[in-house]
Amino acid sequence: MLDALGTTIACGDLPPGSVLRLEELQARFGVSRTVAREVVRTLEAMRLTSSRRRVGVTVQDPIEWNHYDPRLIRWQLDGAGRQAALRTLTELRSAVEPSAARFAALRATPEERGQLRALAARLEGTARARDLQTFLSHDIAFHHLVLGASRNPMFAQLSAVVAEVLTGRTGHGLMPDEPQPEAVALHVEVAASIDAGDGDRAERAMRDIVVQARDEMAALFE
Repeated sequence: MLDALGTTIACGDLPPGSVLRLEELQARFGVSRTVAREVVRTLEAMRLTSSRRRVGVTVQDPIEWNHYDPRLIRWQLDGAGRQAALRTLTELRSAVEPSAARFAALRATPEERGQLRALAARLEGTARARDLQTFLSHDIAFHHLVLGASRNPMFAQLSAVVAEVLTGRTGHGLMPDEPQPEAVALHVEVAASIDAGDGDRAERAMRDIVVQARDEMAALFE
């Protein structure tokens, strides 16, 4: 019920100002009033809806939504507005991840540097094997580690956002059948730069990763 309603709102099928009634939701989804209330509370916590007595549950304007919530990102990527969602998410990654890589080069622990090198090697191996699902899990772990190693908690909390973007690309067939060798080489370069403590080099390589991802997706939507 939550996924169905959330997707409907996130994709604009229920525009801002639409009013939902608990009784109608119960009948539509065949659930108890308790379940319907829990779903509505979750949507309110995400700021997709607001509730007022004698009015009902009202869909909020998108400017009010918590756009960093991974569930909202997933719903947007599942809908017709996927291209626009990917564009805004890629712009966010472009603004954050290169800086995170720079700071990771300055602040990562020896253990984190070793883990990044190991993950880069696994990315190379799974790319050659065309094992996209395993490649995805290593890719998510790689970007999660870079964001965390920046020692900026606000960067680190974007890890789930990046994970949803990467998962959405693979799940919706927006990745090449075999990850591009250039992209894999750039991940190796990020790991090597962070390991060497070279912030400028790490920032450039990570920016190139995000730009290449943007260009690959743009080509698929042409």
